[in-house]
Amino acid sequence: MGALTGGFQTFGTPHLVAMALTLVLPILLSLAAKRAGSRAAAVTGFVLAGILLGNELIHWGFRISGYGPVVFLRYFLPLHLCGVSIFLTSLALTFRNQKFYEVAYFWGLVGSANAVITPGNLAVDYPQYRFFQYFFSHSGIVAGVLYATWGLKMRPTLAGLFRAFLWLHVLAAFAAAVNLLCDANYMYLSSPPWGTVSPFFFLPWPWYLVFLDVIGLAMFFLVYAPVPIAGWWKSRESP
Repeated sequence: MGALTGGFQTFGTPHLVAMALTLVLPILLSLAAKRAGSRAAAVTGFVLAGILLGNELIHWGFRISGYGPVVFLRYFLPLHLCGVSIFLTSLALTFRNQKFYEVAYFWGLVGSANAVITPGNLAVDYPQYRFFQYFFSHSGIVAGVLYATWGLKMRPTLAGLFRAFLWLHVLAAFAAAVNLLCDANYMYLSSPPWGTVSPFFFLPWPWYLVFLDVIGLAMFFLVYAPVPIAGWWKSRESP
Protein backbone atom coordinates (compact mmCIF):
# COMPACT_ATOMS: atom_id res chain seq x y z
CA MET A 1 0.00 0.00 0.00
CA GLY A 2 1.24 3.49 -0.83
CA ALA A 3 1.33 6.39 1.56
CA LEU A 4 -1.77 8.57 1.56
CA THR A 5 -1.24 12.23 0.65
CA GLY A 6 -4.47 14.14 1.22
CA GLY A 7 -6.61 11.51 -0.49
CA PHE A 8 -4.01 10.62 -3.10
CA GLN A 9 -2.34 7.22 -2.76
CA THR A 10 1.34 7.70 -3.51
CA PHE A 11 2.65 4.71 -5.49
CA GLY A 12 -0.83 3.26 -5.72
CA THR A 13 -1.85 1.64 -9.00
CA PRO A 14 -3.10 4.85 -10.73
CA HIS A 15 0.09 6.66 -9.73
CA LEU A 16 2.31 3.84 -10.99
CA VAL A 17 0.42 3.76 -14.29
CA ALA A 18 0.79 7.53 -14.67
CA MET A 19 4.54 7.31 -14.04
CA ALA A 20 4.91 4.46 -16.53
CA LEU A 21 3.03 6.36 -19.23
CA THR A 22 5.22 9.40 -18.62
CA LEU A 23 8.15 7.39 -19.95
CA VAL A 24 6.47 4.95 -22.33
CA LEU A 25 4.49 7.56 -24.29
CA PRO A 26 7.46 9.65 -25.52
CA ILE A 27 9.36 6.46 -26.39
CA LEU A 28 6.49 5.19 -28.55
CA LEU A 29 5.88 8.59 -30.12
CA SER A 30 9.57 9.00 -30.91
CA LEU A 31 9.76 5.57 -32.53
CA ALA A 32 6.64 6.32 -34.57
CA ALA A 33 8.05 9.70 -35.62
CA LYS A 34 11.28 8.06 -36.75
CA ARG A 35 9.32 5.71 -38.99
CA ALA A 36 6.91 8.33 -40.32
CA GLY A 37 9.42 11.08 -41.11
CA SER A 38 10.15 14.67 -40.11
CA ARG A 39 6.75 16.09 -41.04
CA ALA A 40 4.90 13.60 -38.85
CA ALA A 41 7.41 14.26 -36.06
CA ALA A 42 6.66 17.99 -36.24
CA VAL A 43 2.88 17.40 -36.25
CA THR A 44 3.21 15.19 -33.19
CA GLY A 45 5.06 18.00 -31.45
CA PHE A 46 2.22 20.42 -32.32
CA VAL A 47 -0.34 17.99 -30.90
CA LEU A 48 1.58 17.53 -27.65
CA ALA A 49 1.92 21.30 -27.29
CA GLY A 50 -1.81 21.72 -27.92
CA ILE A 51 -2.68 19.15 -25.26
CA LEU A 52 -0.41 20.85 -22.72
CA LEU A 53 -1.80 24.32 -23.40
CA GLY A 54 -5.41 23.15 -23.64
CA ASN A 55 -5.18 21.31 -20.34
CA GLU A 56 -3.70 24.37 -18.65
CA LEU A 57 -6.31 26.79 -20.01
CA ILE A 58 -9.17 24.48 -19.03
CA HIS A 59 -7.68 24.28 -15.55
CA TRP A 60 -7.57 28.07 -15.33
CA GLY A 61 -11.23 28.27 -16.26
CA PHE A 62 -12.10 25.57 -13.75
CA ARG A 63 -10.30 27.40 -10.95
CA ILE A 64 -11.58 30.88 -11.78
CA SER A 65 -15.19 29.70 -12.07
CA GLY A 66 -14.93 27.67 -8.87
CA TYR A 67 -12.99 30.07 -6.64
CA GLY A 68 -13.10 33.51 -8.26
CA PRO A 69 -10.28 35.73 -9.57
CA VAL A 70 -8.90 36.77 -6.15
CA VAL A 71 -8.24 33.20 -5.03
CA PHE A 72 -6.93 32.39 -8.50
CA LEU A 73 -4.35 35.18 -8.23
CA ARG A 74 -3.24 33.95 -4.83
CA TYR A 75 -3.01 30.23 -5.50
CA PHE A 76 -3.26 29.33 -9.18
CA LEU A 77 -1.13 31.69 -11.26
CA PRO A 78 1.40 29.77 -13.42
CA LEU A 79 4.32 30.89 -11.27
CA HIS A 80 5.45 27.52 -9.99
CA LEU A 81 8.28 25.91 -11.93
CA CYS A 82 5.93 23.48 -13.64
CA GLY A 83 3.44 26.21 -14.56
CA VAL A 84 6.07 28.11 -16.53
CA SER A 85 7.53 24.87 -17.92
CA ILE A 86 4.21 24.09 -19.60
CA PHE A 87 4.58 27.14 -21.81
CA LEU A 88 8.30 26.65 -22.43
CA THR A 89 7.76 23.01 -23.41
CA SER A 90 4.87 23.97 -25.72
CA LEU A 91 6.97 26.67 -27.41
CA ALA A 92 9.88 24.27 -27.83
CA LEU A 93 7.64 21.60 -29.38
CA THR A 94 5.93 24.09 -31.69
CA PHE A 95 8.88 26.18 -32.90
CA ARG A 96 11.83 23.92 -32.03
CA ASN A 97 13.35 26.88 -30.24
CA GLN A 98 16.63 25.78 -28.68
CA LYS A 99 16.66 28.21 -25.74
CA PHE A 100 13.09 27.42 -24.74
CA TYR A 101 13.86 23.73 -25.11
CA GLU A 102 16.95 23.86 -22.90
CA VAL A 103 15.22 25.65 -20.03
CA ALA A 104 12.25 23.26 -20.33
CA TYR A 105 14.66 20.30 -20.44
CA PHE A 106 16.35 21.10 -17.14
CA TRP A 107 13.29 22.42 -15.34
CA GLY A 108 11.13 19.58 -16.65
CA LEU A 109 13.45 16.64 -16.02
CA VAL A 110 14.29 17.90 -12.54
CA GLY A 111 11.27 19.81 -11.23
CA SER A 112 8.35 18.26 -13.11
CA ALA A 113 9.73 14.73 -12.89
CA ASN A 114 9.96 15.14 -9.11
CA ALA A 115 6.34 16.35 -9.09
CA VAL A 116 5.31 13.21 -10.99
CA ILE A 117 7.11 10.89 -8.58
CA THR A 118 6.12 12.69 -5.36
CA PRO A 119 2.94 14.76 -5.88
CA GLY A 120 2.92 17.36 -3.13
CA ASN A 121 -0.53 18.95 -3.23
CA LEU A 122 -2.79 16.46 -4.96
CA ALA A 123 -5.89 16.06 -2.80
CA VAL A 124 -7.77 13.49 -4.90
CA ASP A 125 -7.04 10.21 -6.59
CA TYR A 126 -8.18 8.50 -9.80
CA PRO A 127 -10.70 9.00 -11.43
CA GLN A 128 -11.27 12.60 -10.30
CA TYR A 129 -10.72 15.47 -12.75
CA ARG A 130 -7.86 16.94 -10.70
CA PHE A 131 -5.95 13.64 -10.91
CA PHE A 132 -6.02 13.74 -14.71
CA GLN A 133 -5.30 17.47 -14.86
CA TYR A 134 -2.28 17.11 -12.57
CA PHE A 135 -0.65 14.33 -14.53
CA PHE A 136 -1.54 15.78 -17.93
CA SER A 137 0.37 18.87 -16.77
CA HIS A 138 3.38 17.40 -14.99
CA SER A 139 3.77 14.15 -16.91
CA GLY A 140 3.03 16.11 -20.08
CA ILE A 141 6.02 18.38 -19.47
CA VAL A 142 8.36 15.42 -18.95
CA ALA A 143 6.93 13.54 -21.94
CA GLY A 144 7.11 16.67 -24.10
CA VAL A 145 10.75 17.31 -23.21
CA LEU A 146 11.68 13.67 -23.83
CA TYR A 147 9.86 13.69 -27.17
CA ALA A 148 11.66 16.88 -28.19
CA THR A 149 14.92 15.14 -27.30
CA TRP A 150 14.25 11.74 -28.86
CA GLY A 151 11.67 12.51 -31.54
CA LEU A 152 12.76 15.98 -32.67
CA LYS A 153 16.48 15.33 -32.04
CA MET A 154 17.03 18.42 -29.91
CA ARG A 155 19.88 18.38 -27.41
CA PRO A 156 20.73 20.43 -24.31
CA THR A 157 24.08 22.18 -23.98
CA LEU A 158 26.28 23.03 -21.02
CA ALA A 159 25.66 26.74 -21.65
CA GLY A 160 21.93 25.98 -21.65
CA LEU A 161 22.31 24.33 -18.25
CA PHE A 162 23.68 27.53 -16.72
CA ARG A 163 21.07 29.64 -18.52
CA ALA A 164 18.33 27.44 -17.09
CA PHE A 165 19.82 27.84 -13.60
CA LEU A 166 20.02 31.62 -14.03
CA TRP A 167 16.43 31.89 -15.26
CA LEU A 168 15.34 29.74 -12.33
CA HIS A 169 16.53 32.48 -10.00
CA VAL A 170 14.93 35.21 -12.10
CA LEU A 171 11.62 33.37 -11.84
CA ALA A 172 12.14 32.88 -8.09
CA ALA A 173 12.74 36.61 -7.59
CA PHE A 174 9.55 37.45 -9.48
CA ALA A 175 7.58 34.79 -7.59
CA ALA A 176 8.91 36.11 -4.28
CA ALA A 177 7.60 39.59 -5.15
CA VAL A 178 4.18 38.15 -6.02
CA ASN A 179 4.21 36.17 -2.77
CA LEU A 180 4.75 39.35 -0.78
CA LEU A 181 2.01 41.23 -2.64
CA CYS A 182 -0.58 38.44 -2.56
CA ASP A 183 0.37 36.53 0.60
CA ALA A 184 1.02 33.54 -1.66
CA ASN A 185 3.50 30.66 -1.75
CA TYR A 186 4.56 30.34 -5.38
CA MET A 187 7.61 28.13 -5.94
CA TYR A 188 7.19 27.19 -2.25
CA LEU A 189 9.43 30.08 -1.29
CA SER A 190 7.42 30.90 1.84
CA SER A 191 6.79 27.38 3.18
CA PRO A 192 7.05 23.73 2.02
CA PRO A 193 4.21 22.31 -0.11
CA TRP A 194 1.34 20.96 1.95
CA GLY A 195 1.21 17.19 2.38
CA THR A 196 4.38 16.53 0.41
CA VAL A 197 6.21 13.20 0.57
CA SER A 198 9.20 14.67 -1.24
CA PRO A 199 12.54 14.02 0.51
CA PHE A 200 13.78 17.49 -0.44
CA PHE A 201 11.84 19.44 2.20
CA PHE A 202 13.29 17.93 5.36
CA LEU A 203 14.97 21.17 6.49
CA PRO A 204 13.10 24.11 8.05
CA TRP A 205 12.50 27.35 6.18
CA PRO A 206 14.59 29.05 4.81
CA TRP A 207 17.30 26.40 4.84
CA TYR A 208 15.41 24.03 2.57
CA LEU A 209 15.63 26.75 -0.11
CA VAL A 210 19.43 26.71 0.08
CA PHE A 211 19.42 22.92 -0.05
CA LEU A 212 17.06 22.92 -3.05
CA ASP A 213 19.31 25.38 -4.87
CA VAL A 214 22.38 23.17 -4.41
CA ILE A 215 20.63 19.88 -5.12
CA GLY A 216 18.86 21.45 -8.09
CA LEU A 217 22.14 22.42 -9.74
CA ALA A 218 23.54 18.95 -9.06
CA MET A 219 20.48 17.37 -10.67
CA PHE A 220 20.81 19.69 -13.67
CA PHE A 221 24.26 18.22 -14.22
CA LEU A 222 22.85 14.72 -13.68
CA VAL A 223 20.21 15.04 -16.41
CA TYR A 224 22.76 16.70 -18.71
CA ALA A 225 25.29 13.87 -18.21
CA PRO A 226 23.84 11.52 -20.90
CA VAL A 227 24.72 14.08 -23.60
CA PRO A 228 28.51 14.16 -23.13
CA ILE A 229 28.52 10.45 -22.30
CA ALA A 230 26.75 9.69 -25.59
CA GLY A 231 29.19 11.94 -27.44
CA TRP A 232 32.15 10.20 -25.86
CA TRP A 233 30.71 6.78 -26.70
CA LYS A 234 30.18 7.72 -30.36
CA SER A 235 33.71 9.08 -30.68
CA ARG A 236 35.01 5.88 -29.11
CA GLU A 237 33.22 3.79 -31.75
CA SER A 238 34.44 5.94 -34.64
CA PRO A 239 37.40 4.50 -36.60
